[in-house]
Amino acid sequence: MKVLVIGANGQVGQQVVNMLHAHEQHSVRAMVRKQEQLEDFQKKGIEAVLADLEGTVDEIAEAAKGCDAIVFSAGSGGHTGADKTLLIDLDGAVKAMEAAEKIGIERFVIVSSFQAHNRQNWPENLKPYYVAKHYADRVLMNSGLNYTIIRPGYLKNEKGTGLVTAAENLPVGYIPRKDVARTIVQALDEPNTYRKAFDLMSGDKEISEALKSL
Repeated sequence: MKVLVIGANGQVGQQVVNMLHAHEQHSVRAMVRKQEQLEDFQKKGIEAVLADLEGTVDEIAEAAKGCDAIVFSAGSGGHTGADKTLLIDLDGAVKAMEAAEKIGIERFVIVSSFQAHNRQNWPENLKPYYVAKHYADRVLMNSGLNYTIIRPGYLKNEKGTGLVTAAENLPVGYIPRKDVARTIVQALDEPNTYRKAFDLMSGDKEISEALKSL
C-alpha cells in the first residue's frame, strides 16, 4: 500500500518514512510543512508533499490523494504551549481523519501516548497533551476508519531491539523510537491490529508476535 506519513519530519516519523521507502511491499509519501524539509526528502528519492495541519481539511486531503493509508505521528513538540498542542495533536489529527474519510482512505494508524485512555494515569505536568491525545483517539475510534492506536511509553533514542510488549494496559516503561517505528510499519497490514488500541513498551516478544497476540 501507499502510505502518507503525517509528521514525517519528527523523530519517529522520519524512521517510519525511511522504513517504508525501503519496504518491498509498501511505498511512502512524506507530508511536511516546510520547503526545506520537502527538499531533504526529495534528495533521498522520497516522494514528499507540502501541507500544514493548521490548514484546511481539503489541503490535507489533496496531500493524501492516491494513498491507501495514513500514519499520523505528528506532534506540536515539548517546546510549545497548550494552544499548539490543541491545534496539532487534537484538531490536526481530527482534520487528517476527516481528510481520509473525504477521499476514501480507510486505514489510519495514529501514534498516541501511554495510557492516554486512562485519565487517572495522566502526568500532572502533561495534562493538556494527554487531553489532546485522549480526544483525538476517541474521535478516531468513533469514526468509520480502520484504525490502529499505538500508545508508546517513554521514548528513547536508541537503536532498538525489535522486542516489545503490547497490551491494552501496561505498567509504565520505555521504548526506543526505532521500535515504535517498526511497530507502526508492521501494524499497517496486520489484521489483528485493526480497530484496536494498545500500550507499547520494550519487552521480550518479536514485534510481529506481539501484534498477533493482542
